This record gives sequence, structure tokens and C-alpha cells, in this order.
Amino acid sequence: MMLNDNHFARVCDFDAMEADLKATRHYLHAHPELSQEEVETSRFVADKLEAWGYAVTRHVGGHGVVAVLKNGNGKKSIGIRADMDALPIEEATGLAYASKTPGKMHACGHDGHTTVLLGAAEYLARTRRFDGTVTLIFQPAEENGRPSGAQQMIADGLFERFPMDAIFGLHNHPGAPEGTILLRSGPIMASSDTVNITIKGKGGHASRPHLTIDPVVVACNLVVALQTVVSRNIDPTQTAVVTVGTIHAGEAVNVIPEYARLALSVRSFEPKIRALLEQRITKLARSVADGFDATIGIHYDHGYPVVVNSEAETAFARTVAEELIGADKVATCPLIPGSEDFAYFLERKPGSFLRLGNGLSSAILHSPNYDFADGSLTVGAAMWARLAERFLQD
Repeated sequence: MMLNDNHFARVCDFDAMEADLKATRHYLHAHPELSQEEVETSRFVADKLEAWGYAVTRHVGGHGVVAVLKNGNGKKSIGIRADMDALPIEEATGLAYASKTPGKMHACGHDGHTTVLLGAAEYLARTRRFDGTVTLIFQPAEENGRPSGAQQMIADGLFERFPMDAIFGLHNHPGAPEGTILLRSGPIMASSDTVNITIKGKGGHASRPHLTIDPVVVACNLVVALQTVVSRNIDPTQTAVVTVGTIHAGEAVNVIPEYARLALSVRSFEPKIRALLEQRITKLARSVADGFDATIGIHYDHGYPVVVNSEAETAFARTVAEELIGADKVATCPLIPGSEDFAYFLERKPGSFLRLGNGLSSAILHSPNYDFADGSLTVGAAMWARLAERFLQD
């Protein structure tokens, strides 16, 4: 039975909650905790959920919180995830609610992600206009790298202990108008791999280079050669990034060092492209080193996978978003070269990762001047509430 639109959550239903949502978000922003340190954030979230009547399980995969609310006799279950951790960045916003902890701030908007899911949680517990099970996942350590919070929660039996038919998540999107929603079926965010390369030459005196094998020269040639990996190996209609982020060699101007070290960030949107990048980078690095009679060590670390949204779940989320805010405020998301550990959830369950507009003039993510847009709080909360109601409608 399809319920009347008025039976599903609307943005105006959250207008009365707006002040509380802002207060919650500002509190979280002022009290950031880094990955694996989310003790007070986790407690804050869990206490609220328990007060609203959820069955709350704490310490899932570390400081993760999972809250379950059942209503009616429906057999379906929806999972919705928010991340909670902050970053080791000194805040420069000057806001009244700026971080109270030196060197730590919510520079990626996880305070906002947590707040919108809490807002939806309170609404769903109060109205209970759904038939089935709502499972809310408050995840730690998204910024941690590996093992990430998603990996840790999965290893702790997330999907076995809390069955769900599909899982959804969101991230704010600087550069898109506040209160808009962006979606994309298929790949949406890139995989992220790190390559550490050590070049071993033969050190010696700077005045006698002919008696050495200079790893600095090898490293410089390799950096230039690596710029051809994407331009001459990847289909121009595909997207990939190879960035040499660090290069270190030597301590003294009159010494040719023994070693040079490079670190690369490699990103792509397709498994085949990801594999090709690894093949070409590895082969090229070895051949360049061999050409100079140097030896080389390569450690290729596979990080977060590509975030791949399921077609059906993304189409469903788009329908819900258009119902909620109108088709003119719903857009197709561009490919995003950043990465997200929500990818691990989508490897196990169908679902979709959305983007919530954070304002045209928003500072970029991971900037000391970044702040989550309060103007998007009610839309984000309403989106999660309506998505759950529609997914679990009678």
C-alpha cells in the first residue's frame, strides 16, 4: 500500500527541530575526537539513542554505535551510516563553536553527518511511520586509513549481528548549494592506493659523481616518467590520478646519498584501471632504476576500494530525494577523486552513498577554514527519515 505523501517525512517536519540540530552539531564541532579516540562522541550519540527508545549496542568495531528500532511486522531492514571522527588540523574558522581541542577539528563535516542521522533517529522514534527495522550505524575511524572503522565494524560482525537489506550513507559536498542532494549510480568515489618506492644507489662524495650511483637522479627521472602513466596508458575517457606526494633524499649538500624515497597517491574508478596502474607504475619504476644500475624496492599498499553505488538503490534514493525537495534540487554527482571507506560496506551490501550540498562558497574539505553548513541539517535529517519510511512502507 502506497501511503499518502503527507505520511512520509518532509523538510518542514524538521523546522521545529532546527535549533536543536544546530546545538547538537555545534557541540560536536567544538569537541572533536580523532580516529580511534571517539570515546565521548560515541557516548553522546549512544545516550541520546537510548533515551529515544533504540536498542543500542556500543563498542562495535571499537567506538562504533549501532542502534536498532523495530516497528510493525515488516521483515525488511534498512541500514543508514554516519561517521564520527575528526582530523588532526588546527582550526582557523574563528567561530564561536570552534574546536576547543588544539590541533583537532571537524574539517570534513562528520559532526554534520552525525547530527543529521541523530535528527532522523529522533523523528523516526517519535513518529514510527514505518514497518520493519531501522538500523543506524555511527561509525568511528573513517579517516584512519587501514584498518578503517568500516573494516573494523564489519570484522566485528556488523552484518551478521544486525541484518539489513541495504545500506545508505552520505557526505557533504562543498561547491553544491546548501540543501541540494547529489547522486550517482555505479562508481562515485575513487579507490586510493599508496606506493612507497625506495631507490638504493651508491653513495659518495659530491665532487666524484662518477664513482657513485646517484639515487637523486634516478628519483627525478622516475618522477618525470610517472607523469606518462595516466596520459599514455589510460583511456582518455577514463579517470585516474598518479601523484608523487613526497620525495626525500640526502642530508648534506656535499654528499651523494645512498637512498632516495618516493611516496605516491594513486586513484582510479575501475578495478581494471586500478590493476593497470599498479602494473605500469611497478614496471616503470623498476626499468628506470635498472637503467641507472640502481636497485629498487616497491611497497604497493591497496587502500580504500572504489565506492560503487547499486543501480536500484540509487534510483530509489533519487526518487525519494525528488519527492522531498523537488527534482530541481537533485543533481547527478560528478566523479569524486577522493576516497571513502563506505566502499567496504557496499562490497557486502547493496546501497548508495549520497552527497549533501554544503554551499557554493564552502571551504574545501580538510581545510582549517571548513565548516559544515547548518542550512543543510534539516534536509539531511528529512532525507534519512523519508528514505527509511519509504524503504519500509507497509
